[in-house]
Amino acid sequence: MQMSYAIRCAFYQLLLAALMLVAMLQLLYLSLLSGLHGQEEQDQYFEFFPPSPRSVDQVKAQLRTALASGGVLDASGDYRVYRGLLKTTMDPNDVILATHASVDNLLHLSGLLERWEGPLSVSVFAATKEEAQLATVLTYALSSHCPDMRARVAMHLVCPSRYEAAVPDPREPGEFALLRSCQEVFDKLARVAQPGINYALGTNVSYPNNLLRNLAREGANYALVIDVDMVPSEGLWRGLREMLDQSKQWAGTALVVPAFEIRRARRMPTDKNELLQLYQVGEVRPFYYGLCTPCQAPTNYSRWVNLPEETLLRPAYVVPWQDPWEPFYVAGGKVPTFDERFRQYGFNRISQVLGGKRTGEMGQEGWWWHRGAMSGPEWKGGNEAGGIIVQEVVGWCGRSLMPPEEWGCWRAALGMLASAQECQQTLLTCLSPYRPVSCTWQDLISRC
Repeated sequence: MQMSYAIRCAFYQLLLAALMLVAMLQLLYLSLLSGLHGQEEQDQYFEFFPPSPRSVDQVKAQLRTALASGGVLDASGDYRVYRGLLKTTMDPNDVILATHASVDNLLHLSGLLERWEGPLSVSVFAATKEEAQLATVLTYALSSHCPDMRARVAMHLVCPSRYEAAVPDPREPGEFALLRSCQEVFDKLARVAQPGINYALGTNVSYPNNLLRNLAREGANYALVIDVDMVPSEGLWRGLREMLDQSKQWAGTALVVPAFEIRRARRMPTDKNELLQLYQVGEVRPFYYGLCTPCQAPTNYSRWVNLPEETLLRPAYVVPWQDPWEPFYVAGGKVPTFDERFRQYGFNRISQVLGGKRTGEMGQEGWWWHRGAMSGPEWKGGNEAGGIIVQEVVGWCGRSLMPPEEWGCWRAALGMLASAQECQQTLLTCLSPYRPVSCTWQDLISRC
């Protein structure tokens, strides 16, 4: 009897010791977890331990609030805008990466989250009612399973004014209902998406690129506005923040970050030396090299690639703006908005550059990548009429030698470009070698 009692006591003591050991290991694990750094460790943790029901409820409440009002119409009345589908706390003095995408191209967010360590603001365009619903489901799934989405990303939605988006019900079966991790969401999106169709949506709806750009950069004192399929070089956000902390005198000046195209089969270079090796053998080339060489020529790539490598991002040389430069830049002070009359592809970013011509300072370190070379066929469905007249109207304004503070000529030129689809025949007639004598600059303005 005493032997049996002693065995039971020993068993309970062993069980108690085992429970204490498990508790200590849990505490040790949580302690080590709090000291982890880097995206890989965080992703691994959240894949094994999904967000708590409370955090998911907060995401759903946020979506419901953003969608409940039915959105607001843009200035044209053609589009419905939902701000703050996903919100995050952003320092207005931080450098924010502002981008835009169709629903299919949201898969590129994965690369941006990996390479850009700062805050992001994303405007999503849904061309159909079904896409608007899918956009809300994707927002729900990404914010529920991706810690970085909740911590660093603001998301907005734009759709045709005749459609309205609705709050997704996670209990309903669907493409994304059973996913349990951030990687699963992006993997599923990659399987069902048709990337690369921002400007060829297959509908009668035009892609409102400039509306999306303005929406993404709202409230930011310092914003880099890029397309979603571009990728920053490693450490670019940190370099820009250090520059911003050291110098507050950015008003009137833009820090230009050079952009390159790289073959799709190539992995992204990790540093400038690797970039130069690929550049020398033609695997990397200036952005828009095969599509609009003058649009990036003032960047002076040959000078930039020969700059000595530095450990810190700093201005290297000054480039005055010249037609038809469309640089990617971050600037302080009041920056013009993008002209929202421009839609589809072609000559839409230059409308903003013309409205606020600045001196550009080329950054010595840091760059952008566009995976895949841009070529002529990608212009299909774009602003062809604007492409025909842009050089001529800008040339007229340039020859008028108007001082920068008098933008009447430029504004008129932008108005013509934006309305090119409505008055295309008039423009082509006026700009042809056989134009009538009465087709003067003033006559052109009055007609368009």
